[in-house]
Amino acid sequence: MAGKIRRMIDEIVEKKSRGNQILGNLTRTKIILKGINVNSYDAFSDDDLAVINQLRQIAREFNVSVY
Repeated sequence: MAGKIRRMIDEIVEKKSRGNQILGNLTRTKIILKGINVNSYDAFSDDDLAVINQLRQIAREFNVSVY
């Protein structure tokens, strides 16, 4: 299923920032610093299990839940 990584990134950012644009940008930056370039993934990107697992770990660190 293509695009799962993008949906996970968007969900993490949305839940962590709660609509605050500044916190959203900060969250995206933190994800980038953890090794995932958020701009590299879109709705048509192939899913990579390693990146998905890394995003799950980041979500746990940010205390947010993703599907």
